Amino acid sequence: MKKNMKKQKKKFKIYSPKIKEECGVFGISNTPDASTLTALGLHALQHRGQEGCGIVSFDGEKYHSEKRFGLVGDNFNKEKVLKKLPGKYAIGHNRYSTTGGTALRNVQPFFADTNAGGIGVAHNGNLTNAITLRNKLVQEGAIFYTTSDTETIVQLIAKSKRTKTIEKIVDAIFHIQGGYALAMMTQNTLIGVRDPYGIRPLVIGKLKNSYVFTSETCALDIIGAKFVREVENGEIVYTENDELKSLKPFSPKKIRPCIFEYIYFSRPDSILNGKTAYEHRKNFGAQLAEEDNLEADIVVPVPDSGNASALGYAQKKGISFDLGLIRNHYVGRTFIEPSQKIRSLGVKLKLNSNLSVIKNKKIILVDDSLVRGTTSHKIVKMLYESGAKEVHVRIASPEIKYPDFYGVDTPTKKELLAANKSVKEICDFINAKSLKYLTLDGLYKAMGFEKRNDTYPQLTDHYFTGDYPVKIIDELGKDKVTQLSLLSTTSNN
Repeated sequence: MKKNMKKQKKKFKIYSPKIKEECGVFGISNTPDASTLTALGLHALQHRGQEGCGIVSFDGEKYHSEKRFGLVGDNFNKEKVLKKLPGKYAIGHNRYSTTGGTALRNVQPFFADTNAGGIGVAHNGNLTNAITLRNKLVQEGAIFYTTSDTETIVQLIAKSKRTKTIEKIVDAIFHIQGGYALAMMTQNTLIGVRDPYGIRPLVIGKLKNSYVFTSETCALDIIGAKFVREVENGEIVYTENDELKSLKPFSPKKIRPCIFEYIYFSRPDSILNGKTAYEHRKNFGAQLAEEDNLEADIVVPVPDSGNASALGYAQKKGISFDLGLIRNHYVGRTFIEPSQKIRSLGVKLKLNSNLSVIKNKKIILVDDSLVRGTTSHKIVKMLYESGAKEVHVRIASPEIKYPDFYGVDTPTKKELLAANKSVKEICDFINAKSLKYLTLDGLYKAMGFEKRNDTYPQLTDHYFTGDYPVKIIDELGKDKVTQLSLLSTTSNN
């Protein structure tokens, strides 16, 4: 089994030097064509996960489930799949695996029958005590069929002695820790849950008399739903007779949303704390320019992640903004685990220099973040080979020095460039003329805060500070896949 998982992971893993969000969730209540609307919502959330997708629906009598590897548009269409998903209630999920490995059984939503009826669960995030809980559940006789920590939530709900489903959910979430957002569905109820610190995002929308719970507002826009509000940190929202109900079972905590939703994860047109992600990113770039005394001929973004920040930087500085790099948007699964010959082409598979723009120019190259530095090294080299006079790299976020444990696929600390090298050493590594990051104080200022509150930080910013809001119970990271795999093998034998 372990060998099979490794083979599957190798086959479907998408190589990327960027950090990756785990997934996106979508759920809709009491509306015709619920599955079609869910598929559209998942399509809008495709950037949050491209490895697999799934939908569970309820038709008034039965639950229906379809799961696939790959993209939503390639798998969920009216003729072939959506007709198998009838009903007025549906939840869906886009997957990018950070834990649990790649296998169809790990594609969500998960479904289970409980003594209070069936329930479907779609989960974005990571539990920091999943292995501890799983060990305990296995010892008590639970049988696990997947290697995803999401199944731990399903098992806890099914195991609860409470009678009502909503009470079972409350009972279950008191056992879990980490960063999470859940979209769940029973026969006549849509349920949304956000973790006590609000690390992972979840928003509420309304389409006529139907409610939508989803990861980002862009998924509301595509179906014509109206944005109502964000689910509050530690809040459980659910529908009852077409009305929205709310529970807040946790002790109150100050919200600390994940800063990388603002920097990178969310689609530029999604609304975060009253502004689009695009606006926030322009502000990061403008603040970076304010902290920088460099003059140059042009500002060039690393597309598409650096576009908004580079524009904000250029406008603040009064320097020309230009597309010195052209992105190939059609590099997809053809180059998953490519041959050495293809891999040797490096970054040119996705980016190429625009000679007429960069030749003989002093360039400020702007990106949103720098993780391993491998891509930055290749881009800088490409620009110099194309005739750039100077290449100065500017990063619209602070140095990433610490890994994540709340649902983001970051490298281990030893793989994070800024955790092991000084700014000068990183600059030398990527062969840039100079390198500058946005300061942590500047990041908070760009978001409208006077400064970071060191006692109660306004954001989950552990990537830069090592300040983890939720205690790490399990030893996570790359070893978690192996640990969950071994536990799954044990529980299924």
